[in-house]
Amino acid sequence: MNDPAARVRIFDTSLRDGEQSPGCSMTAPQKLRFAHALAELGVDVIEAGFPASSEADMDAVRAIAREVRGATVATLARCHVGDIEACARALEGSVHPRIHVFISTSPLHREHKLGLSREQVLERAVMAVELAKRHVDDVEFSAEDALRTEPDFLAQVCIAAVNAGARTLNIPDTVGYTTPSEIRTLFEFLRASVVESGVPGAKDAVFSAHCHNDLGLAVANSLAAIEGGARQVECTINGIGERAGNCALEELVMALRVRGEYYGAHTRIDTRRLVPTSRLLSRITGMAVQRNKAVVGQNAFAHESGIHQHGMLKHRGTYEIMRPEDVGWAQSQMVMGRHSGRAALSDRLQALGFTLPEAQLNAVFAGFKSLAEKKREVFDADLEALVLGADARAARGHRLARFHVSTGVAQDSLPTASVQLVDADGASVSEAAVGDGPVHALFAALARGTGITLEIDSYQVSSVTTGDDAQGQAQVIARVDGREFTGSGTSTDILEASALAWLDIANRLQRTRAQAADTRAAAIA
Repeated sequence: MNDPAARVRIFDTSLRDGEQSPGCSMTAPQKLRFAHALAELGVDVIEAGFPASSEADMDAVRAIAREVRGATVATLARCHVGDIEACARALEGSVHPRIHVFISTSPLHREHKLGLSREQVLERAVMAVELAKRHVDDVEFSAEDALRTEPDFLAQVCIAAVNAGARTLNIPDTVGYTTPSEIRTLFEFLRASVVESGVPGAKDAVFSAHCHNDLGLAVANSLAAIEGGARQVECTINGIGERAGNCALEELVMALRVRGEYYGAHTRIDTRRLVPTSRLLSRITGMAVQRNKAVVGQNAFAHESGIHQHGMLKHRGTYEIMRPEDVGWAQSQMVMGRHSGRAALSDRLQALGFTLPEAQLNAVFAGFKSLAEKKREVFDADLEALVLGADARAARGHRLARFHVSTGVAQDSLPTASVQLVDADGASVSEAAVGDGPVHALFAALARGTGITLEIDSYQVSSVTTGDDAQGQAQVIARVDGREFTGSGTSTDILEASALAWLDIANRLQRTRAQAADTRAAAIA
């Protein structure tokens, strides 16, 4: 689909609206790092911040404007001279700068927030667009709380903004109040009103949607706005943002890709970078993504039900409408639990290198079902133990004998970790390392002890029981030679759980490599 009129511009506001939400604040270096990731993702516009709000925001926007290429860099300003001048200073050095000005237009905001009449709001909007236009050629105007504004007045403000020089008209559902049918109808009305006004630039004005998720409708409303003629959508990675968040970029983009024929629209996003970008944001902010989050959640391509697993083994299209590889996941996951069936168990065992005769498979399946009633999830190490019995520990390779971790709290001290491992032959090895934090140091010591280096993609710790002696479960996702491996460990000590999760991957990797070597040797012989 190459029709330029069908392309929807992606305006990412993770660094502005998203960063304003509690728990998501970022430092200037973090914002710069994430801005580069957004440019690599292929977003059209990066809203870098609100320069007038703080010196930190000013510094971050300046760095992004100077360094980031491949996307328009936008800054937000109220319809105040000082805000607009701050935006102009912050954008110096940007190849494609945009100033985004806004003012509230709804009766509620006009009366209780601004204390202004319709005429005064209109005057300020025109003044702001004209002033911004003197600094940059690309100006966007937003009517805050647009969906609760009288349609006739909203159309009047939009026409005045375009006449003053605005290229983009943003119609925000600031409080997540609207419904798909309402917003679709409003966009159709506004587009017709602006075009029919005949003011200069009316036919070329780009209408934009900015939907919040207070009723869980942000993505649905954004898609409806596209049906109504919007050709820019303002969204965030992982849907972060004020209150319940914004339209989730990854969900909107994949809806347009999967249902492209229905919507007749497309984006220029490199969807293979959605998961890496989502994970980067989680690491920077510390805000974990819910497991069942669409597209980027850990369960988005995971299947536990035996019926679903059986269908997936026959044809992935039976239960997946997207390919995990297309959004940045390595592959679909067959989660082994109490709902899993015999076919899925057999397939997973083969992936681990075990091709069992019928009688042994039946016995392992019976043991698996018994174990699955006691555990939320049965991991690869558990399956190996069921197959190998008493020899499982040795087959899994290194085990953790003891460890010690110290954190760097004193001046000039560094987090350090020492480990003692016992390998499959019973030999003991001890190593130590320093790191940026206790877990990083622990993983570095384990890497020295095993001789294996893992590229950690994700690390999470969660509680699996309650009370003072609650057990914690650590999960590590790592990439090795382009493949993704998941390891887990459980203990009342979260550092021990973390070490066990790391070793879970390392031991499986060693076993896989040993099997490959044996296969090659047998082929040569």
